[in-house]
Amino acid sequence: MSTIIKATELSKIYSSGSASYQALRGIDLEIERGEFVSIMGPSGCGKSTLLYLLGGIEKATAGHVFFESIDLANLSEANLTELRRRKIGFVFQKGLLLPMLTARENVCVPLRLDRVKHSDCLRRADEALEAVGMSHRSHHRPGEMSGGEAQRVAIARAIVTNPAVVLADEPTGALDSVNSEHIIELFQAVVKNRGQTLVMVTHDHDIAQTANRMIRMRDGAIIETVEISPTERKPAHVKS
Repeated sequence: MSTIIKATELSKIYSSGSASYQALRGIDLEIERGEFVSIMGPSGCGKSTLLYLLGGIEKATAGHVFFESIDLANLSEANLTELRRRKIGFVFQKGLLLPMLTARENVCVPLRLDRVKHSDCLRRADEALEAVGMSHRSHHRPGEMSGGEAQRVAIARAIVTNPAVVLADEPTGALDSVNSEHIIELFQAVVKNRGQTLVMVTHDHDIAQTANRMIRMRDGAIIETVEISPTERKPAHVKS
């Protein structure tokens, strides 16, 4: 495997007036193409901040993030936006679907932003919805879906551009055990069947152990990296 994301001496300080808070402290990290990596730790340890820096949503105070050997700090805002849109899929805890759009229309959004032809948008959205088992809900709006269904649509939206990397921030945090199982199974399939790289933030140790590699954080720093063998890996149905 080759390195797809590399972070070197990554730090992040948030400031408000005279007060400041250091969320990340000198992070060094490499993620290989085709890996399923979990970032685990308690609330406030900096794991979501790290995810947002890796995805170019936020900028580091110090250090560098390299995506496919490109230093994100050297990109203009327009080029960074284009990279995120084409190369990275995002899944958040609550999905963040547009409430006035149907599932199909929500999945089309990244393609429409990339000026993909309307007929191709619909075809690719239908394929993505089928991949996550949501074809039967394609014409429903988020308010007409369960939380698990909405999250699956959010995953379809994240993978519809066939991004190199999918970044997921607490994707099972608001779901029950059955829906959590479905989401983890989908993530495992994304890595196995589509060859995409997946980085998932979670505070749940059992959920973290469904990945191929687990990174543990505390107080803005990485304290342990654990390779999880197939025999040690937790099955998808782990959340109680």
